[in-house]
Amino acid sequence: MRKVLALFIALAVISMAFPLSAAQCPCEGHTVVLKAPAVSKTPDGRLVGVATQFVVTVAPGSGHVYIETWPLSQVDMQASARLAAQMAGKVTGKDMSKYDVFIQVRADAPIIGGPSAGGTMTVGIIAALEGWKVNPKVMMTGMINPDGTIGPVGGILEKAGAAASVGAKLFLIPQGQRIQVVQETSKRTIGGIVQITTRSKKVDVVEYAKERWGLQVKEVSDIYEAVYYFTGHRLPKPQVPPVVKIDTSFLKNDAQSDYQNTTAYYQEVLKELKKSNLDYETYSALMEALQKAKGILDSAKKAIDNGMYYTALSKDFQARIVIRHVQWYASSSSPQDVAGFIRKTQDYINETEKIVGGTQIRGLTMLQAVAAAEERVEDAKSSIQDAWKYFYGQDYWDAIDQAAYAYERAKTARFWVQLGERYAGKKVIEREMLKETARNYIDGSELIATYIESMYGNVLGNDLTDSINKAETYYDDGKYSAAIFTAMEARVRGEVFLDTLAIDNVTVLREKLSEMKKAAKTAIGISEEQGVKPLLAIAYYEFAESYEEGNTTDDIVNAMFFYQYARESAGVFLLKPTEEGPAFTSTAPTIITNGTGSSTPSSTLSSSNSSTSETGKGTSTTGITSVCGPAFVVGLALIPLLIRRRR
Repeated sequence: MRKVLALFIALAVISMAFPLSAAQCPCEGHTVVLKAPAVSKTPDGRLVGVATQFVVTVAPGSGHVYIETWPLSQVDMQASARLAAQMAGKVTGKDMSKYDVFIQVRADAPIIGGPSAGGTMTVGIIAALEGWKVNPKVMMTGMINPDGTIGPVGGILEKAGAAASVGAKLFLIPQGQRIQVVQETSKRTIGGIVQITTRSKKVDVVEYAKERWGLQVKEVSDIYEAVYYFTGHRLPKPQVPPVVKIDTSFLKNDAQSDYQNTTAYYQEVLKELKKSNLDYETYSALMEALQKAKGILDSAKKAIDNGMYYTALSKDFQARIVIRHVQWYASSSSPQDVAGFIRKTQDYINETEKIVGGTQIRGLTMLQAVAAAEERVEDAKSSIQDAWKYFYGQDYWDAIDQAAYAYERAKTARFWVQLGERYAGKKVIEREMLKETARNYIDGSELIATYIESMYGNVLGNDLTDSINKAETYYDDGKYSAAIFTAMEARVRGEVFLDTLAIDNVTVLREKLSEMKKAAKTAIGISEEQGVKPLLAIAYYEFAESYEEGNTTDDIVNAMFFYQYARESAGVFLLKPTEEGPAFTSTAPTIITNGTGSSTPSSTLSSSNSSTSETGKGTSTTGITSVCGPAFVVGLALIPLLIRRRR
């Protein structure tokens, strides 16, 4: 009796000590049960389909998300479940801080879950919030992106088989993943020698699933379509302006002036080099480098003539790195001279960091520009550290190269601050408000990186992990803008890998590229509808167009990356919706470019938020959050370098 009484008292004390954090009884809310396909890895490394069951309960509470998996999944689903809850609140207009979400996951084998269940969890949470029933014959795979789109995943064929095995009649997959590439291995013995050959084969999942299992497969682009197929209810999509104008003319004067200054710098260094007393070998190497810079400058002039002003600025930036490298190397006669240039650059970066850090952010448009500046300062600091490493290793050529890059990178940081000042609004935004967004992006990037590694091994090397670790460091230092963009870069690289996995058909790649382009345009249009000029997104969109003009598969992959980057950055700093939710209407926008791209109607709509403009009109909000989710491993491996070389 005493033990029972002691236990009762202990429970009472615990409940009194934690009255706010305790979850309310799930029986007060609604519960839905969904089935979802996943993949499991066999002991010999093969991927097999596994059917899982999700029991989703939403009850009055205090904003917690609880998840239980059995068996334990290889990838922690917590981050994906949290994003699913956030997206459910966003598209329904519900304040999720007033609800608790309980998710139970059951499978017959350890699963690789994580991101691929994000869409299913979001549908379940929405259905439970609204009290809707779900069709037990519908299953889906796909990530949930922060803009409501359904992101790419792996193991589509295996998951289709799992869906068919439990009686599903409709299987939803992410838009653009209908064609899957599988590796077929055959063996034959010739004179006692075993010959093993492997070839790639394209499989149309829609036709294959229908013929083999009688399973209907449909591609879905966003959570709105998915909810309809599961519940029969249509959630109103966000309003998209009837005309989306993508134009970098706001950078025209900057591009023209920058080109003139960079050209004059080239002429100056060319004269210095010709007057130098360098030996033949060094002179020839530096002259060759200068000629490459001249070629880049010619590309910048062509971009200006075509109205692609951000592309021109990026070309000027690339040319100046080479020109400065040549100038500093030619004038260095001792290690002390090299060290002097590195110190000069370090001082310049420190001054730039003070300028950027001391800038008061006024309005969301200015926030984007200052965030870009902060990310570039951190990039410059990282490069100057590399410069010192090369210097102490007596590699003076690379030391100067890194110092030249860092110096020019710091200059671009100052440029973005100045650009932000032009678009300053009235409302002051504190940097601390970016903390939650930064955390979400880092978690999402970690989830995708772990998912890719679990399914395909270390195919992308350490690039994703290094970027995420760097983002974590920025976050710990309170540099949330830099953390957001660094994590965003890693996330997008992972998404592009999954979306192009084993595809080497240029036609298929260009179809995917077209869909990404439409999504980027739509995201830009929604941002402008919210009263924000998405400077970064417009700039990256144009930069993607410059790659799209190329004919190589690497050009296509690079264009994909920048379109995805434009889509993500277009909405990353929009404000959270209120409990009443935004007023959504669906329209088909007309897309207008600045003359370099075709006019294309877009059918991919992204999520929107409460109507809050730069001037502070509209519903008040309390924070900032994200609104935004390989065929060619070599091409993807080059992306970090390409990212560093844009303005």
